[in-house]
Amino acid sequence: MLGFSLAISLLSATLTSAATICNGHAELCGKSFGNVSFVGAHNSYAVGTNNLAVNQDYDITQQLNDGVRMLQMQAHNQSGVIQLCHTSCFLYNGGTLEDYLKKVKSWMDANTQEVLSLLIVNIDNLPAATFGAVFASVGLDKLSYAPTSSPMTASSWPTLGSLIDSGTRLISFLDNTANPAAVPYLIDEFTNIWETAYDVTDPTFDCNVNRTKGDTATQMYLINHFLDKIVLGSPVPDIDRANVTNSASGPGSLGAQVDTCVAANGRAPNFMLVDFYEYGGGSVFQVAAQINGVTYSPTSPIATPITGSSSPRTSTTGNGSSPSLINTSQFAACLLIAVGVALGASSVL
Repeated sequence: MLGFSLAISLLSATLTSAATICNGHAELCGKSFGNVSFVGAHNSYAVGTNNLAVNQDYDITQQLNDGVRMLQMQAHNQSGVIQLCHTSCFLYNGGTLEDYLKKVKSWMDANTQEVLSLLIVNIDNLPAATFGAVFASVGLDKLSYAPTSSPMTASSWPTLGSLIDSGTRLISFLDNTANPAAVPYLIDEFTNIWETAYDVTDPTFDCNVNRTKGDTATQMYLINHFLDKIVLGSPVPDIDRANVTNSASGPGSLGAQVDTCVAANGRAPNFMLVDFYEYGGGSVFQVAAQINGVTYSPTSPIATPITGSSSPRTSTTGNGSSPSLINTSQFAACLLIAVGVALGASSVL
């Protein structure tokens, strides 16, 4: 009887301690991570205005406060230090991965009912252990989920509630050199996720498979929904059309691409990468809410687009030094130097 009573007590404790609100909604707690759609910030570290090398107006703390739940970044090896750079560190240097992850850790510590994803584009093919050392230095290794097997089908991921209850609320993907034996929580992207095309300049976004190393019928998938234009032969963000690109409906919109993908695959994308997420006044989050079957009801208005300044933008709650960036007039000269790197890159720019 004592054993039975103890079991009942443990079960009761487990039930009462289970997360009841997950990523802002009670309805999401019982949903598998692989059955939820998240808004992602493309080149989340590339922050600034009046600069063709940037993809966001606000730093990651503001992005996360507003509802972004996947942070994508491009990592480069600069004399043994991992820096977050856009195509080339000469073109745009957004600071060290360590400083970036410190912000992530600070935000997660303050928001304990949230599941977050990171997507690291490993341009210089650094070993997973090099990234793992940085995660450990800021304490994110303890918050990171390590799958019991890999690859994982979309239906086999744990629920958001169980990720929150276990304290492993950070799910990180590495686009190459993942090594589960060395760093089990840095998960190989392309055996678990397939992607649509990137650097798209045609606003008629399709949902064709562009990159994968797995079974697209069972993998999670990511759509690159950011529109570019060509400047000096290279794609740069088309911010003038961002309101339309990020809208919930209409030709060229995020909502329209989601509809295309649902029709083609029978399920919605798990991740939706966008530029300048705040254009559209929250429309990208409305799309995610509709997919997830919840109501989009922000507790406060999200950030508004920034115009008319050439200085980097950081949130008032962010930490770390300002990124090194160039203005629009310098971009053309730098692009000519970096274009060879850009043409040879195999990952999202």
